[in-house]
Amino acid sequence: MKKLLIIALALTMVAGATFSASRITIKGSDTLVRLGQRWAEEYMKQNPGAVIQVSGGGSGTGIAALLNGTTDVCEASRDMKAKEKKLAQSKGITPYRISVALDGIAVFLHNENPVQSFSLTQLKGIYTGAITNWKEVGGNDARIILYGRENNSGTYAFFKKRVLNKEDYADQTQTLPGTAAVVNAIAHDKNGIGYGGIAWASGVKFARVQETDDSPAIEPSVVTVSSGSYPISRDLYWFFNGKPTGELKKLVNWALSPDGQKIAEEIGYVPLSTELALQNRIQ
Repeated sequence: MKKLLIIALALTMVAGATFSASRITIKGSDTLVRLGQRWAEEYMKQNPGAVIQVSGGGSGTGIAALLNGTTDVCEASRDMKAKEKKLAQSKGITPYRISVALDGIAVFLHNENPVQSFSLTQLKGIYTGAITNWKEVGGNDARIILYGRENNSGTYAFFKKRVLNKEDYADQTQTLPGTAAVVNAIAHDKNGIGYGGIAWASGVKFARVQETDDSPAIEPSVVTVSSGSYPISRDLYWFFNGKPTGELKKLVNWALSPDGQKIAEEIGYVPLSTELALQNRIQ
């Protein structure tokens, strides 16, 4: 009996170690969470021994989790800040970054809003509070209602850097927890404007965006983001503590495979070029 108990315990420990090795936690960007979830679902179908848990909370939250050792993968729609890299170094964390998809930050409008396009200068004026009425940009005589992301969001940070030239958002900007919430608000507010990843658009329309006042107005799409012609385009990242190995390596390389990138495109994200996807694979 004692011998059987020892064998049973040993088998339990081996099974537990195998299960633990196949358990992966992914946390971070609300822009990326849908893609992370779809990848996890499909990967687990193909690899029954793997268990992947995916949650959002924002890029800042994901980076903090990586630095605290509470996630295996940080999803982020921005790069790490200098202070985050310094904190990582102090904790003995070695951030390893991989681009897993591309994204365009779309400007969302209510379907009945007559405005069709903005220049980056106009968008900056709107979100810094210099432009407050739709008639100033060719729309109706009505106050512009601003919607945006919370400050732990990578989208918030990227939009601030790229569009606002690092100036502060207007105080009247209503911050919401996730792009889905922004889109929902715009869908119910004829005078609203918001921004977020193009994969989240539903029940709203895109505004076209001009790099300069004299440039052509470009609509966000797979083609325009891939080519770089859409002015508010960016990479979407996965961060790890060190170069991925084992099951993490297998997951990353699958996400970067044609099958993984096809899933990204199917749900509204912009896939990497074949060359870049191959370049990013873990050797």
